[in-house]
Amino acid sequence: MAQGELPGVLILDIGGTHGVLEDLAALLKKHFHLITMKEFLGNKEEMSKKIKSVFVFECRPTIDCELLESLPNLKVIGNSGVGVDHLDLKMISSFGVKVTNTPNAVADPTADIGMALMLASARRLVEGNALKFLGPSYFFGIPHFCCDRDGLSESILGM
Repeated sequence: MAQGELPGVLILDIGGTHGVLEDLAALLKKHFHLITMKEFLGNKEEMSKKIKSVFVFECRPTIDCELLESLPNLKVIGNSGVGVDHLDLKMISSFGVKVTNTPNAVADPTADIGMALMLASARRLVEGNALKFLGPSYFFGIPHFCCDRDGLSESILGM
């Protein structure tokens, strides 16, 4: 790597179904030279020397022994998620490579969703919402002509 040249980071792809999000790729480009898996496989001999890091996004690319053996200058694997269960840490560390992740990155949103789900369950929010749209006769067998179907009674029933 020449003086002033950015270190190479291997990613699966940019955009598409399984690639790194384009906004995230733009951020990575500020600090790294992005090398896609397609570029790497097309010219393994040259690219393998440039790659210092692998950025794992949504468990891709898969980190296996074959990939690690083909990257002699690899120093770190950066995982974009919180957990590292999908990575074989013993095997990776046997190559002298470090693994990073983002602990606590989604702790607050996870707690928020957990609370929302508990409240929705306790207040039977899903059933109430279905009752609003399907009508009481769907759940209680009440004939349509017995229900007052004006907007106010439907709103109260939905609550």
